Amino acid sequence: MKLLSQLRTSSFQLALLYMVVFATSVFLLLAFIYWRTAGFMTAQTDETIEAEIAGLAEQYRGRGVNGLITIIRERVARDPNAKTIYLLTTEDFLKLAGNIETWPEGSRTESGWINFTLSSDVGWSGPERLARARIFEVQGGLRLLVGRDVDELTSLKRVIETAINWGMGITLALALLGGFLMSRSTTRRIEIINNTSRRIMNGHLSLRIPTRGTEDDFDQLAENLNQMLDRIVYLMEGIRHVSDSIAHDLRTPLTRLRNQLENTLMSVDNDAAREHAGRAVAEADQLLATFNALLRIARLETKGSSADMKRVALDELVSDACELYEAVSEDKEQTFEQSLAAGAVIEGDRDLLFQMISNLIDNAIKYTPEQGTVGVAVRKEGDEVVFEVRDSGIGIPDDEKDQVFQRFYRVGKSRSLPGNGLGLSLVSAVAEVHNGRIILSDTYPEHQPPGLTIAVHMPALPLVPKRIRATQAEPAQPESADTGTKPADL
Repeated sequence: MKLLSQLRTSSFQLALLYMVVFATSVFLLLAFIYWRTAGFMTAQTDETIEAEIAGLAEQYRGRGVNGLITIIRERVARDPNAKTIYLLTTEDFLKLAGNIETWPEGSRTESGWINFTLSSDVGWSGPERLARARIFEVQGGLRLLVGRDVDELTSLKRVIETAINWGMGITLALALLGGFLMSRSTTRRIEIINNTSRRIMNGHLSLRIPTRGTEDDFDQLAENLNQMLDRIVYLMEGIRHVSDSIAHDLRTPLTRLRNQLENTLMSVDNDAAREHAGRAVAEADQLLATFNALLRIARLETKGSSADMKRVALDELVSDACELYEAVSEDKEQTFEQSLAAGAVIEGDRDLLFQMISNLIDNAIKYTPEQGTVGVAVRKEGDEVVFEVRDSGIGIPDDEKDQVFQRFYRVGKSRSLPGNGLGLSLVSAVAEVHNGRIILSDTYPEHQPPGLTIAVHMPALPLVPKRIRATQAEPAQPESADTGTKPADL
């Protein structure tokens, strides 16, 4: 699978395109060399035959037919290897001289050139070989064939063709290997950037893309991305600082205002005024809860971890929370289910974990209608402990599941219900402090409403075995040297 993903990368496709262009160039170059080499050797053979024909024509003009026959016989006798092919016949193809017996069969051009095979069919006594000759008529009705053995030339052409084929194959293999290695090196650099970017998107804003110090294109890209991240973090910290400062500065006067409203509520006798004052106190409590949540989230994001990390039995902590919220669920006539596996131990801050658990259970009860179902579970999955809350409520659309952890974000269906949009933001911050991850899914994907299941996965701690105190036996007393008997037990 990894190899297939490597082949689909743009760098490999670019290398493949380069390989095709390079291989085409090499093929055209080798084809040109072959054409020039083979053409030159063929032309040289034809020139040799033409020169031989010119010499025989001169002998014929000076000595006649008898002289032509004589010179052909002499040349055949001087050439035992039969590199040059001769055949002189009458008009009726009766042999007068030469080293073959009959006219060969083969493709003949208009200029008289013929390619054929020297074999027993033409009276050749040696092994079969390839030949090229020219045929023309001599005055008096005689026919003359003069050719050359081109078997070595043909073998040389085959060697060149084989070399070209192997050269092309090796070129393609090397180009493919080079493209793969180049794309692999490029893909590694890109994968480093992708992995770092994914971790940054998951909330690790302090990470930066590493560079090699080569000042190449990838280093320049990494430096630009790192500068962009620095700027984004600076702007985010500025906005966060402003919002946290506002929350911190307004909490004290808002607390005073809330206390004054509560005093007013206790002092008024008019029912209508008492109702208005009660509503004002409730709104002030809601604002104070919002500011407290903002400040707590800010502290978690600033510190990055809790200072009070201890071994926590998550199943016991969730059981305590369920005792508090089970009565609330019963008031709405909901089915409250629990499945708490023992031995689910993690390292964490008990108070923060209880806040996270309470928020999730409270949300599940709040957004589940009457006679609905709320389920709470704790289980171990490999080296992780999973805390899960599921409900049969309104659920969250798939396109909004990644946004509900943002501050003040509320799903459209839940805007009519009380809340400030900070509950899941606090849950996300607590989970991050505990190196956890949150998975959202539909409880009933095929039903409407689909409900919501929130699972928080956190690293598990190994169980500590109970220490068994070994009972040490009293050492045996030595035997008496005088009597040879053991002393009596006291």
